[in-house]
Amino acid sequence: MDIDDLSNRILAGERRALARAITLVESGRADHRTQATALLEKLRGHGREALRIGLSGTPGVGKSTFIEAFGCMLTGLGLKVAVLAVDPSSARSGGSILGDKTRMERLSRDRNAFIRPSPSQSQLGGVARRTREGIDLCEAAGFDVILIETVGVGQSETMVAEMSDLFLLLLAPAGGDELQGVKRGIMEMADILLINKADGDLKPTAIRTCADYAGALRLLRKRPQDPQEFPKALTVSAVEENGLEQAWQEMQTLTDWRKDNGHFAGRRAQQARYWFESEVRETLLARLSREPVKGAMTQLGAQVESGVQTPSAAAEALLGQYLQISTVERA
Repeated sequence: MDIDDLSNRILAGERRALARAITLVESGRADHRTQATALLEKLRGHGREALRIGLSGTPGVGKSTFIEAFGCMLTGLGLKVAVLAVDPSSARSGGSILGDKTRMERLSRDRNAFIRPSPSQSQLGGVARRTREGIDLCEAAGFDVILIETVGVGQSETMVAEMSDLFLLLLAPAGGDELQGVKRGIMEMADILLINKADGDLKPTAIRTCADYAGALRLLRKRPQDPQEFPKALTVSAVEENGLEQAWQEMQTLTDWRKDNGHFAGRRAQQARYWFESEVRETLLARLSREPVKGAMTQLGAQVESGVQTPSAAAEALLGQYLQISTVERA
């Protein structure tokens, strides 16, 4: 693969080249990882900056419908929008449906939009392991806004906040049970809560729910990187496309404030450090699954299972063998 040619085509905004590059970075093959690393290094410092928006929400809240309506509104304003949608993978077969393009038919036909579904591959955090690299590729391709849709609300969904400039939490109109069902951690991470389906008979309920969440947000600790009125709760209707422009204005207001007060660049620097440390951990785990370390892990695992060794002692022995093997390989 010609990395120079691929990088030039990405910088020129070629969608096919972008899709090919994302496939490359998602691959687990060792030779593909080497090429992906070279490509990302080649694109580093391209000088383009997109607004990265992470979006999560309870299943059935209408994330795909909202993203399509919101994305079409943004393209109507002349912006280029990329959507990185993560679909859950089967723990048994490893497969994913990857149906986001089908659910976002109108946006998928838009010339200024790019939709890429990716399997989560049983990755915690609601995002695929290589989503962060996909964001870098979309940014290099010249997209103005990148929307990252997570699998769905869970205890580890907050990882998307470590790769986005803004984190939106989409919620459905409901009573107190819904408010209690959302983890405090993810509410503290969210920059804006959007109460979707504020239309028809559900509109009064949505307004009440928004007021409940606004009250809950006032009880949470204020964040120094945000103005006094944030985080805030808003009502939207993806079906009727109401409230989308106001939500976008609030996102711009918060982004501009963070840029003016030096928090935007600092946050991105912290995120880069976070993903460096995460990559180190993931790479070490991947190497532990290769031979001959894999054989030693199987053997020690059997000893732990039979009670010959404790898990801690077996882990120490495995890491010792890994360090010895690594030293021999470098020699």
